[in-house]
Amino acid sequence: MKQFMLLHVGFEMPTDEVMAQWNNWFQETASITTDMGGFMNGTALTADGAQDLPMDKSVMTGYSIIEAEDKEAAIAIAEKNPFITAIHVYELRKH
Repeated sequence: MKQFMLLHVGFEMPTDEVMAQWNNWFQETASITTDMGGFMNGTALTADGAQDLPMDKSVMTGYSIIEAEDKEAAIAIAEKNPFITAIHVYELRKH
């Protein structure tokens, strides 16, 4: 099995219905999830300096690391997530 990081993009205050969808997805993927977490109070650093990131539809809000046979399988799993704006799917490589 390969590992993939799913980066969750976008924030809006969830309704009870949306929270139920998220909780269902987390339960459905629990057996293949090796790590997960959320982000808050982000800052972007550029050549122009530091800028706080707003909690809006463009911000990275969390991650899930899952196991899947290949990238296509990881994408199929990510497609079932009730994401806000997007999910970025990356295969993890070992050093």
